[in-house]
Amino acid sequence: MILTRLLASHRATQALAEAPRLWRITGSFSVACLLASVPFTTPDAHAATPAPDFQLPVLNSDSTQSLSEYRGMIVYVDFWASWCGPCRKSLPQLSKLRNELVEAGDFEVLAINLDAKTEDATRFLSQFPVSYPVLLDPKGKTPEAYGLVGMPTSYLIDQKGNIVSKHEGFRDGDIEKLRKEVETLRKAKQ
Repeated sequence: MILTRLLASHRATQALAEAPRLWRITGSFSVACLLASVPFTTPDAHAATPAPDFQLPVLNSDSTQSLSEYRGMIVYVDFWASWCGPCRKSLPQLSKLRNELVEAGDFEVLAINLDAKTEDATRFLSQFPVSYPVLLDPKGKTPEAYGLVGMPTSYLIDQKGNIVSKHEGFRDGDIEKLRKEVETLRKAKQ
């Protein structure tokens, strides 16, 4: 039985190797297009993906915070850096939204700064202050665990600790989309 499977696998590999190069490229392109069309921006659009936990130092503090401390809450994990142009716009708007939604006691934003120097983050936040916790990860271990590829990138995490959406970049209207996603998660819990 195992030998039959190995032989079939070998024959399939041989057939693929003998296929014209253009066919292989076209097939790969089709698969890439199919994968790119899968939505990953709305709650319940995909299977539950557990958010990687982290424990990071809090900016200007001797304490640390972890994602697991917020289990049971909706958490928006926002990766940013002082050199990120769109962050100048996103952080103040996100802070305003957080202040509106935090009153219910079930929502929090955790900003993870990726600057190599803490002074860069502090200087940025003096110009664009926020009302939520800012955590530091200058070595970049957390974005690596999340598969981060660009800045800013954020992840909405549900009450069970699962990633329900990923937000890459920042555009006008993103805050309202986030508000709707949070409300959807709130209703789903009821």
